[in-house]
Amino acid sequence: MRTTTMEVHRGILSEENRGRREELVGLLTQAYWMEIETVMSYIAASVNPDGVRAQEIIESLKTDIQEELAHAQQFASRIKELYGVVPGSLEFRPVQAYLQPPANQTDITHVIRGVIEAERGAIDHYNQIIELCDGVDHVTQDMMITVLKDEEGHLRLFEGFLREYEAGSPA
Repeated sequence: MRTTTMEVHRGILSEENRGRREELVGLLTQAYWMEIETVMSYIAASVNPDGVRAQEIIESLKTDIQEELAHAQQFASRIKELYGVVPGSLEFRPVQAYLQPPANQTDITHVIRGVIEAERGAIDHYNQIIELCDGVDHVTQDMMITVLKDEEGHLRLFEGFLREYEAGSPA
């Protein structure tokens, strides 16, 4: 039996799209780190807050941690499929200052605002990836659209929390 290697002539895996593929791997790597950092921050934000009103936020963040971790795992798999290398921890550089724990652990609006900023940043970044994939990488584009839907849902939920907290309504 003769084995032949077939070169891909279309799509993101083709040689003609090498530059775009490398750019996409870079953006996916950034998305991977965003999700990993968000997981770390959401763990802290789901443990540190004090007060009765914090419980709904804590429970929501506990659920979000699992979703964000799943997103990171999806991005890692796709990086590998695109001939990239998933980075190790020594390449991690934190950037989400807005998700750091507040000085006062009953300052739940600080946590909510941090989550909103993280979700908006993710939405912007994921839309950039979706646009880059258009017409060339339907697999990554489809994955990102699905993840984008999750992030938009998180954003909408936390915007509602913020409106409630700013209005001073009891939980």
